Order: sequence, then structure tokens, then C-alpha cells
Amino acid sequence: MLKLESVKKVYRKKQDEVVAFDTTSLNIARGDFVAIIGPSGSGKTTLLSMLGAMSAPSEGRILLDGESVYDLPVEQQAEVRQNKIGFVFQTFNLIPYLTASENVQVPMMLSQKYKTERQQRAEELLGTVGLQDRLQHKPHELSIGQQQRVALARMLANDPSIILADEPTGNLDPDTRDQVLEYLTKFNEEGRTIIMVTHDLSAAAYARRTLCLSEGQIEPEQNPDLLKTA
Repeated sequence: MLKLESVKKVYRKKQDEVVAFDTTSLNIARGDFVAIIGPSGSGKTTLLSMLGAMSAPSEGRILLDGESVYDLPVEQQAEVRQNKIGFVFQTFNLIPYLTASENVQVPMMLSQKYKTERQQRAEELLGTVGLQDRLQHKPHELSIGQQQRVALARMLANDPSIILADEPTGNLDPDTRDQVLEYLTKFNEEGRTIIMVTHDLSAAAYARRTLCLSEGQIEPEQNPDLLKTA
């Protein structure tokens, strides 16, 4: 489903050049659940940005379903982000003056879906994450864990086949963290591909496989069972 071919990402500042990511190849199959771990500055977020059609590599190709994403016109790259990829962030990125239902509807507004369809879909998705009684609550009226669940529901709005999660449990207490990881596991069992950046080894243990990044290089894969005892 996702394939990296000789991908390199270089940032330049004046005369300095920093290689943020450099790999010969990487394959992520449809329906996989991959955790990406590594120290700060190792290239985790850079990799996620490239996979999400948000930041083009300096060299090489990223293929989605056999199609080179960054060789597509800009408009088609936007369609890929909108229709095939769902994003979850540590900071939730909810719009403070919108209700939970309205926040979930935002991606559907961008897809120009009808209002009735948007409302029904938002209600269904918020029910999926246990927030059917919080439809009209604004972010400040919700707990941190509830806000992240609204973000999960919003991520599913356009029924993406790929979920990119950047430290999705970083701001959560242990119980809420486990709840969010269980939702991600459920979404994966439904057939979605999940790629999760995390610094938390116990969170990485929920994945089917784990990639460790160090100075932009992918190290040998880790056994999830070993991570559970780390």
C-alpha cells in the first residue's frame, strides 16, 4: 500500500545541510499497524509528514497504491490527504468555538457533503467513540480524553484507509491513553492501516510491528512482545 523508494529529506539553512531522513526502502502493507519510535530529532515526524502528502522528499519516491504521491498535481495531492488519510495529533487541534458535532463535520464540509449527511455522520462517529451525549459540547466543556475522542471521530469523517497518528496519547493519563490505543486497535481490525509515532514503548506494543528511527535511519524492526516488557 505505502512504499518508500530511496527517500531522503534534507533541510537547508544558509550553508548548512541537515539530513532528517534517509532510507533505501520501506514497505507498509494494507491493514498494517506500525509504531515508529526514536529519540527527539530522529526523523519520526518528518517521516509522518512525508507519508501524509504534506512534505515532499528531497529525493526518491513515496508510492500509495502504486502511485507516486508527489508526482501528482497539487490538487490531487490535496485529494489524497482529504479522502485517503486521517490525521490524529497530540494537541487535538479542535476548533474552540465549534461543538463536538461541528468539529467532526469540518472535513466533510471541505468535501462539500450535504448538511444532513454531515450531521448524521458526525452523530454516528461520536457514538462510536462513546460521546453520543456530548454532541453539542464545545472543547472547553469536555475532558482531555473526551477531546481526543472527538479528534478520533473527526479523523474518521471521510472514512480514510490510512491513519497517521503523531503522539496521540502524549497528553493523556494512563487510563485514557489505553482507551485511545484500544480505539486505534479497533480501527486497525476494521481494515485501516495505522502508522503511529510515539515515544511510549507501552503504546508501541499495541502495534503489529515497530520501526526505530535513529538520526533519520531505520534500524532493525523490534518484536512487539519485547516492548511489552520494556
